[in-house]
Amino acid sequence: MKKKNYIGHLTAALTILIWGTTFISTKVLLEDFQPIEILVFRFVIGFVLLLLLSPRKLKTTGTGEELLFAGAGLCGICLYYLLENIALTYTLASNVGVIISAAPFFTAILAHILMKEEKKLGVPFFIGFLMAMAGIVMISFNGVELKLNPTGELLALLAALVWAVYSILSRKISSLGYPVVLTTRRTFFYGILFMIPASFLLDFRLNLAPLGKPVNLLNILYLGAGASALCFVTWNFSVKKLGAVKTSIYIYLVPVITVIASALILHEQITVMSALGVLLTLVGLGISEMKPKRKKS
Repeated sequence: MKKKNYIGHLTAALTILIWGTTFISTKVLLEDFQPIEILVFRFVIGFVLLLLLSPRKLKTTGTGEELLFAGAGLCGICLYYLLENIALTYTLASNVGVIISAAPFFTAILAHILMKEEKKLGVPFFIGFLMAMAGIVMISFNGVELKLNPTGELLALLAALVWAVYSILSRKISSLGYPVVLTTRRTFFYGILFMIPASFLLDFRLNLAPLGKPVNLLNILYLGAGASALCFVTWNFSVKKLGAVKTSIYIYLVPVITVIASALILHEQITVMSALGVLLTLVGLGISEMKPKRKKS
């Protein structure tokens, strides 16, 4: 494995390690904040931190590049998290987790159609996808009564599709050759810009009083500094090094990390079914990463 690919895999794994715990933080904050308020707070914090980290201005070559950043901000920053957070208010977190985990599949399909530089999908990818999704289902619905809410499930599905679009746009942005911190900050800028009309529609209120609770303050800082500022930089770096499809496959690990974090932080018991689900997901991830055998001419 090339050194640059090794670093790309490492940053993708680090990103997922943090993202896998964000469901817990979001659920806690939803007790005192609306989904749009959590979204605005975390990405404003992320934008400010990236600005402090690299104050240098990003100079693009024209409208075409700005449209890429605007599209990435709309899809990956505004719509994805808004849809995910609202979905959590309608249905179980386990339902949302399973559906969101299908994002790599949608990413692969879009990349196959729209991007010639991405490698063609082979049989290992589809086998790995089925195994990983089976493992994720075992993890998510272990000991949980299956309850469906069409509105929540549809919103989660739309979130997965929107993330796939964001992945493709991120890959195109990475090919421009700009520093990752600057491109991530520009994407955040457009994402926050698109949140402004959404804030009016969803009755956003600038109420900072709940942040007086240490648990709320720590969770919003964790989402803003860790899950937003740091993770979007490392994720975009991975997309640049590995491609949209290979990087998105790491999303399969989100439920695995959530299970482990729940056991360590909330002291929840890992059952046999959860353990088997984790194992199946990891095997599926490994198979999805395998290169298809070339046919000899």
